[in-house]
Amino acid sequence: MESYKREFIQFLENAGVLKFGDFTAKSGRKIPYFINAGMIKTGADIATLGEFYAKAYFEKLGKKPAVLYGPAYKGISLSVSAAVALSKNGLNVPFFFNRKEVKDHGEGGVFVGYVPKEGEEIVIIEDVITAGTAIRESMDILSHLEGTKVAAAFIMVNRKEKGQGDKGAMDEIEEQFGFPVYSIVDVYDIIEYLEEKPENKENVERIKKYLEVYGA
Repeated sequence: MESYKREFIQFLENAGVLKFGDFTAKSGRKIPYFINAGMIKTGADIATLGEFYAKAYFEKLGKKPAVLYGPAYKGISLSVSAAVALSKNGLNVPFFFNRKEVKDHGEGGVFVGYVPKEGEEIVIIEDVITAGTAIRESMDILSHLEGTKVAAAFIMVNRKEKGQGDKGAMDEIEEQFGFPVYSIVDVYDIIEYLEEKPENKENVERIKKYLEVYGA
């Protein structure tokens, strides 16, 4: 395993973002591990997370300018931290996020921050993809921005699960919307990391059994 992947998984575990147990994903699936970006609660942790996103961005897109979009609510802090990290490394990009409910006073509308203009490209900053439900919701929201297109999406963890059919959720998203989805690590990296310590045996077995059913 590459050292940065191990560092990232350790970071997720130490920050309480990566948890093991019994959880229900947005897709309704009962999952044995959970990635909860809402557990990032300090300036140091959100800064570190932003640096990992920025590293992935530069690796996949280089210095390509885009507008970062963070879906409410967890995606808000993710997109802001990624934008800050990118700016510190020489790429100053705007960001925006959505409101859960449309505001009918003040500046109004559903978006907060920079509103992409015609011809500009958007990069979605999310935490995870399970069945692709959240990304599809984001695409529905972003469809109201005429003349723009989504160039890519970045997530923390690729769960390597089936989407709405037998294909992987990320593959389905890429085929349906025509943009790549990049992850910092995937579930098999997490399994490899856990297998380094005997005390993680039960969690490894539960994740592997889950993937026998939902793995792509």
